[in-house]
Amino acid sequence: MTATVIDGKAFAATVRHKVAEHVARLKADHGLHPGLAVVLVGEDPASEVYVRNKGKQTVEVGMNSIEHKLPADVSKEDLYALIAKLNADPAVNGILVQFPVPAHLSETDIVAQIDPAKDVDGLHVVNAGLLASGQRAMVSCTPLGCLMLLRDALGALSGKNAVVVGRSNLVGKPMAQLLLNDSCTVTIAHSRTQDLPGVLRDADIVVAAVGRPKMVIGDWIKPGATIIDVGINRVEKPEGGTRLVGDVDYESCAAVAGAITPVPGGVGPMTIACLLANTVTACCRANGLPEPEGLTA
Repeated sequence: MTATVIDGKAFAATVRHKVAEHVARLKADHGLHPGLAVVLVGEDPASEVYVRNKGKQTVEVGMNSIEHKLPADVSKEDLYALIAKLNADPAVNGILVQFPVPAHLSETDIVAQIDPAKDVDGLHVVNAGLLASGQRAMVSCTPLGCLMLLRDALGALSGKNAVVVGRSNLVGKPMAQLLLNDSCTVTIAHSRTQDLPGVLRDADIVVAAVGRPKMVIGDWIKPGATIIDVGINRVEKPEGGTRLVGDVDYESCAAVAGAITPVPGGVGPMTIACLLANTVTACCRANGLPEPEGLTA
C-alpha cells in the first residue's frame, strides 16, 4: 500500500480563493472591508519572515493588512495599550501578536488582553472554553486546518477512532475537541503514554503534534489510517546542512497509511490560510452576517 499524499499547499490555495470570494461579497454587498492586525515585538528573523508572508497573503485576498512593529524592550503597558486600541477599532476584525516575544513579556497575559471576538489565533481562554463546551468559538488556526484536510480526505468523520499525539493548548487540545465535535472517538496521547504504539495501531486517524522528529513509525500505524503530521522539526543532513521533517517517519508510515500529509507542504500552508478564514469569520460575526461556508469548524 502506498498512501495518498494530502496536498496541503493546494488545499490552502483553495481556502484562500474562498476567502477572497467572500471578502469581495462583503465589500460589494455590505461595504465591509475585513482587516487583520499583526503585532511584531522585536526583530526575530523567523518571525519577521512569517509576518511578511501573512501581510502579503492578507492583501492578496483583498483584506486590509495592519502591521505594528514594536521594539524588543517595549513595556507591557505600551503593548497592552496598543492591543486595547486595536480591540476598539471597528476596522480591525482580527488581532494577532506574533510569538515568541521577548522574555520580559508573558504570552499568556498578552492573549488575555485580546478581545475574544478578534482572537483569530483562537488562543484566548474564552475561546478555549467555548470550543470545549461545543459552542461557537474562534478556533486555533492549525487545528482548524487539520480538520479541513481530514474532512476533505475522508468526508464525514463520525465514528472514526482518532488519536491526537500531543497535548498543547495550541494544537493538541483544540484538535481533540474539534474531532470530538465531529463525533470521533478521541484519545489524547503524548510522549509519556504507556504503549503508544498499541494506542496508535487502533487509530483510523492519527494527528501527530508532539514536537519530536520522526517519532511515529510505520509499524505503529493501522493499515489504511489517515495521518496528519503537524510537526515541523529542523534536523541535520548527513551530507551537511539541515532539512525539515515531521513528527512522523514519512517513508515507513506512507507505506502503511491510506493518506498522509508531507512535511513540508502539508499542514504548514493551512495555518495562514485559516488565519485569513478566521478573520473573515470574525468580520461576519461582528456584523451579524452568515458565516462563510467551508471556512469554519
